[in-house]
Amino acid sequence: ARVGLFAEGVAVKRIGDETFRLCREYLDDVITVDSDAICAAVKDLFEDVRAIAEPSGALALAGLKKYVQQHNIQGERLAHVLSGANLNFHGLRYVSERCELGEQREALLAVTIPEQQGSFLKFCQLLGGRSVTEFNYRYADADNACIFVGVRLTRGHAERREIIDELNADGYQ
Repeated sequence: ARVGLFAEGVAVKRIGDETFRLCREYLDDVITVDSDAICAAVKDLFEDVRAIAEPSGALALAGLKKYVQQHNIQGERLAHVLSGANLNFHGLRYVSERCELGEQREALLAVTIPEQQGSFLKFCQLLGGRSVTEFNYRYADADNACIFVGVRLTRGHAERREIIDELNADGYQ
């Protein structure tokens, strides 16, 4: 396993033996989150209390949000530990670009389309009026083009899945 550098303050290849023993003894559950969920938590903290946390510090909020969603918790007072503000300016840019993904408000897709006139228009029509937030085109060969597209979501992961299914049904990869 490769350890990522984004939330390096909490990233480990393998949990230590003593830490594992203590977790087994005292914890009821463990939640894992991805980098996009951590970015969304950094944004939430900034919007709610104007605090900027480093990714490792925002991890607890990201986990809490996922736990609340998984267990459909409503109307409860919940708390998390916030620690760390070791975030450089360039890291903040990464967070701001990725938080929409963590909030399930944007999908990033890599799609191969035919390298022929009208194929991009057909692709856009298949998106059904959804807002395109980002677009990047790369010539692949005489037959195909690779596009990288961001699409605004209003219904989260379910809508993302619908878009992918629609693209696949129409022959896109």
